[in-house]
Amino acid sequence: MNELILHTGVQVFIYKNWNADTMSVLLQKPLFEGISQKELVGQLEAKKKCKDKLPTWFAAPRIYYPNKLNIEQTSSEQTARYKASLVVGKNLLDLTGGFGVDAYFFSKKMEAVFHCEINKELSEIASYNFGVLGQKNITCIPEDGIHYVQNHSQKYDWIFVDPSRRNEHIGKVFLLKDCLPNIPEHLPLLFNHTKNILIKVSPILDLTQGLEELSYVKEIHVVAVNNEVKELLYLLEQNYTGHVMIKTINLTQDKEVVFDFILDEEKASTTQLGEPQKFLYEPNAAILKSGGFKIVGEKYGLSKLHQHSHLYTSETLMEFPGRRFSIIQVLPYSKKTLRSFSQTKANITTRNFPLSVAELRKKHKIKDGGDRYLFFTKNHDDSLVVLDCSKELD
Repeated sequence: MNELILHTGVQVFIYKNWNADTMSVLLQKPLFEGISQKELVGQLEAKKKCKDKLPTWFAAPRIYYPNKLNIEQTSSEQTARYKASLVVGKNLLDLTGGFGVDAYFFSKKMEAVFHCEINKELSEIASYNFGVLGQKNITCIPEDGIHYVQNHSQKYDWIFVDPSRRNEHIGKVFLLKDCLPNIPEHLPLLFNHTKNILIKVSPILDLTQGLEELSYVKEIHVVAVNNEVKELLYLLEQNYTGHVMIKTINLTQDKEVVFDFILDEEKASTTQLGEPQKFLYEPNAAILKSGGFKIVGEKYGLSKLHQHSHLYTSETLMEFPGRRFSIIQVLPYSKKTLRSFSQTKANITTRNFPLSVAELRKKHKIKDGGDRYLFFTKNHDDSLVVLDCSKELD
């Protein structure tokens, strides 16, 4: 951590130039004594990454930024706030603290937060920034979190861990046993120090794979932001043996769309297949990731077009955790039926269809955009169909 970067003149430069062409800055002669242009550009790039993802850090004066990779890998403020809403108690240990975004929001719910970070410089940066942001109840520990727990007897209401998915021996990974630290291996150790563990895993991990690797799973949270799955969270409670609750949430700027179900409910649900009716429904990304394909149709009283298409239909318009459309017409898929769409604009979605969006656009000369929505999918009898739709306002 180069403290010269915190001098007023340097800070003013960063404030005024965060959106500048960094290559032109990099090629200039050093502007400030004791600070390389590479270091200066690093601050500019990281601050720019924070603008939308971490507005609290972006807006605060005299923040010291790590390299932009740390910003890319950290939680956003939206998802960090959500995680903080899941915990309650007096103290929490963040086992893999990183830049400290999660610890910052946990500290607003807890009396004390302990932030372990094996990278000593990153720990120093996080500690400094917590002070700038006025959070005085976070203790930064520049040490490997597992080693720290092994050498201390303190108990915690919660332990949070976001294991690194970059294993130095086998590259980028997503299975928990391959991450660092290996959480399945260290669960007994962690449960000696807490009754509640919250684990952030790779969003591409299959939910059942996580259940196979972990013990005492009480809840799984699938968190999407603007219909893109960002985080998969496993909430563990010591000795818990009940049903696993699946919680899906899609965070947008003005609302939270929530759909919850018990895992065994999905297994016991039945799918009602049917012809397209007046309205079409597409579940949001969090539900699609959760695998709640039967239960979502059952809970909202909808028919499904095909077992594997994950599109639903009804005669009357229903509330739904996803996009809703009015079906204008249903067409059998053929070159002849799609001639009228040539050279027109449409938003294309494929579900359980043999051709990709790009292939369909090229083959039928359909441009991107406009107010028309075309769904290329399979009907319940395996026939290929095109649903010509208009979007319903939420």
